[in-house]
Amino acid sequence: MTLHDLPAVNATLNGLSAAFLIAGFIAIQRGNQLAHRNCMITAFGTSVVFLACYLTYHAMVKTVTHFVDPAWFRPIYLTILATHTLLAAAIVPLILMTLWRAKRENFAAHKKIARWTWPLWLYVSVTGVVIYLLLYRVFPQK
Repeated sequence: MTLHDLPAVNATLNGLSAAFLIAGFIAIQRGNQLAHRNCMITAFGTSVVFLACYLTYHAMVKTVTHFVDPAWFRPIYLTILATHTLLAAAIVPLILMTLWRAKRENFAAHKKIARWTWPLWLYVSVTGVVIYLLLYRVFPQK
């Protein structure tokens, strides 16, 4: 594996995080608290590994790939990227607060904030995969 494989690794980690978020949601809807807990902890773990890989990649590469072609799709891409980036920064404290409330077994407060955390976290995870696909697979930039 080389440094240039990390974007694909990052997309995979985002996809895994999204899958565990969905599985955790289904588990809690079915009343399976243990499966829910395990899925959410695993989603958090994959997100942490993603962040480490993402920071490593950008620290080593020191360049940003700019979306240029096709020009007609650039505003759509930049909108997805902007919402992804803003929510990725905002979601970190929400995730930590949600997990902390669950760890403290304050499930009423946990549920209250999880209603916001879960969809935002899922959006960030899914759009991370979408950004990778657009930038490296659908419209590879030169």
